[in-house]
Amino acid sequence: MYRILRARQQHGMRTIAFPDQEPVLPERFRGLPEIDAKKCPAECTHCATACPTRAITLNPFAVDLGRCLFCGACERACPEKALVFGRDYRLAVRRREALHWSGAALQHAEALGQELIKLYGRSFKLRQVSAGGCNGCEVDINVLGTNVFDLGRFGIQIVASPRHADGLIVTGPVSENMREALLKTWEAVPSPRLVIAVGACAVSGGAFRDHEQVHNGVAALLPVDLYIPGCPPHPITILDGLLRLLGRRG
Repeated sequence: MYRILRARQQHGMRTIAFPDQEPVLPERFRGLPEIDAKKCPAECTHCATACPTRAITLNPFAVDLGRCLFCGACERACPEKALVFGRDYRLAVRRREALHWSGAALQHAEALGQELIKLYGRSFKLRQVSAGGCNGCEVDINVLGTNVFDLGRFGIQIVASPRHADGLIVTGPVSENMREALLKTWEAVPSPRLVIAVGACAVSGGAFRDHEQVHNGVAALLPVDLYIPGCPPHPITILDGLLRLLGRRG
């Protein structure tokens, strides 16, 4: 026991100070894109051609962040370096159309109404459903439960049963094989209940969009209350979205 206590003391505090302090992001982190219109020739199509999910449209220029894999192919293809990925991790939104980004500031997720915040503000339980995901988004959700992020300090917890949950946090493009399981899990969650779509697949179908065996994301089957884009989204992006939903971030 003495050795355990000594080791714990030597380890010190491992939990990050977010949201009281801005997070330290890895060097390779890709956040909200940035576009320099002055460098972008009107006739250039390199970025749109390079995009594997057709997330970029031209004339006028726009990026569907819900489809974007944040792979960086568009950035590498741009000869003028007019399009680059920035460091802004705040990507969660409440409405799907808010993810259609054209260079302006992103409309961050608004908080729930006061009645729901009163209900969920101090205790928010979620059942995670992997609806055909590759396990990338699932891993980053699981990471939030470690002592580095400590999701539980905000009263948020991933639970084992939908009957103990306040909503679903869904990953994956919703394959046909998982459609019934997702709907049954949703039916088991007591009302009022919420749905959070995490990752490009859950938002839009991602790399599997329009495949005959997927439903192009959760919104095709259930009402979505929070969209968190990315492939996968960084744990800080997920945490920021959850806190905004609960009115814990301005």
